[in-house]
Amino acid sequence: MITIDTISKKYGTTEVLNVPSIEIPTGQSFGLVGNNGAGKTTLFNILLDLIRPTTGAIINHDIQVNSSEDWKQFTGSFIDESFLIGYLTAEEYFDFIADLRGMEKTEVTTFLAKFDEFFNDEIIGKKKYLRDLSKGNQKKAGIVAAMMGNPQVVILDEPFANLDPTTQIRLKKIIKELTENREVTVLISSHDLTHVTEVCERIVVLDKGNVVKDIITSKETLQELESYFAV
Repeated sequence: MITIDTISKKYGTTEVLNVPSIEIPTGQSFGLVGNNGAGKTTLFNILLDLIRPTTGAIINHDIQVNSSEDWKQFTGSFIDESFLIGYLTAEEYFDFIADLRGMEKTEVTTFLAKFDEFFNDEIIGKKKYLRDLSKGNQKKAGIVAAMMGNPQVVILDEPFANLDPTTQIRLKKIIKELTENREVTVLISSHDLTHVTEVCERIVVLDKGNVVKDIITSKETLQELESYFAV
């Protein structure tokens, strides 16, 4: 369970986020949508203790994220390329993350093999530094690294951006498989309404930092979202 409790964020007198209360049950696939400046990335950054809220607290599996780092042991995330270590190759980076997650070398090899199709022979064995990969391939590496070590929570900001259509389809399959056992909680922000309605069972809409919709996904959800954003 993740509890977002009266979270707000102000820069000076400007309030960019005001979320009274959201509870995300364990195993839920949770989507966050909104226009640029809606507060999606701000909320995810607070979830990951990258910035501190002005008021409120976030509890990740009984741990308040800004008062303890224990939640990091079971939480994987990828927000942007700053999460990567650009002067490492993909293999070196995966080994680094695996070491943090307590994975054995054989476990890493087996784990990465599951993503052969997703990598599309563009990541492993290329002898390239991460900084020299395309934006899409950097994102692939970051997303897979976020899933290492069997995390209970995975947080992905705009995971479909910069990916080609085939990779987007493969990523949706990966996310659905990740959540099918109802043990892993996945939080995704996205500008792509179609993708997020396909992979998330619940969608929250932010507008100028405020929650304006909290929807359990159904066959009508995409049309509802499109109608809202068309205004």
